[in-house]
Amino acid sequence: MAWFRRSKQNIDPSSGKKEVPDGSWIKCSGCNEMFHRNQIEAALYTCPKCNYHFRVDSRTYLGFLLDPKSFREYDKKLRATDPLGFVDSKAYKDRIESMIEKTGLYDAIRCGIGKIDGMTVSIGAMDFAFIGGSMGSVVGEKIARSVDRAIKRKCPLILVSASGGARMMEGAISLMQMAKTSAKLVQLAEKKLPYISIMLDPTTGGVTASFAMLGDVNIAEPKALIGFAGPRVIKQTIGKDLPEGFQQAEFLLDKGFVDMVVHRKDMRATIIRLLTFFQN
Repeated sequence: MAWFRRSKQNIDPSSGKKEVPDGSWIKCSGCNEMFHRNQIEAALYTCPKCNYHFRVDSRTYLGFLLDPKSFREYDKKLRATDPLGFVDSKAYKDRIESMIEKTGLYDAIRCGIGKIDGMTVSIGAMDFAFIGGSMGSVVGEKIARSVDRAIKRKCPLILVSASGGARMMEGAISLMQMAKTSAKLVQLAEKKLPYISIMLDPTTGGVTASFAMLGDVNIAEPKALIGFAGPRVIKQTIGKDLPEGFQQAEFLLDKGFVDMVVHRKDMRATIIRLLTFFQN
């Protein structure tokens, strides 16, 4: 496809930065309490007091789920071009370069093959630090290839979403990825292979309107913002106050849009139970 190109493999394995401030002490955004970094790390970057879930990078989240040293990354340096010559506060191609330098990623998702409790999975995790985890041509293509790997290996697919939605810098090309990823998941379903979707804070826009909500099991972290348009936009559009907790994970669970709300510390054990169930 003309709007992305592939470059050499093997990015620095130490790349990927946590969205947690530097320093020995960290202030929780949920309860405003101060905690030593070691306490936050021991709790998988959740608050020991109020259970607020800090945003973390894709490499860290994969580390929470997968068996140690079991992950093999694919398509590491697949990267977008600039088909529209898009410019806002800076040129899109310059924005991509700055994101690569800042995050060590080449786009907003990291995909590969790994094992969870010895069970092989095709897995991808989005990274909100890369242009808000937005979905463009590369994200769509890497998800499509993740589906292909799941079909080839006859294994489950797991996708971890954290995104502001479709990437405006790629215009209609980014919107095409909604149909593309949904169509690929139909192929997975036809092979009767399970797909588990995990939604982090935030999961919004075109990602919610496509692959993130199409899991055989849809799981959300506590209080994650999940929706198509944001609460502020909806409130301004309809001119009414919204229900308490609107578009938070627990609200969606109550309305039947997600199947489970699972604390990060319990996520791996939950996934193991689901994978074991699907194997039987």
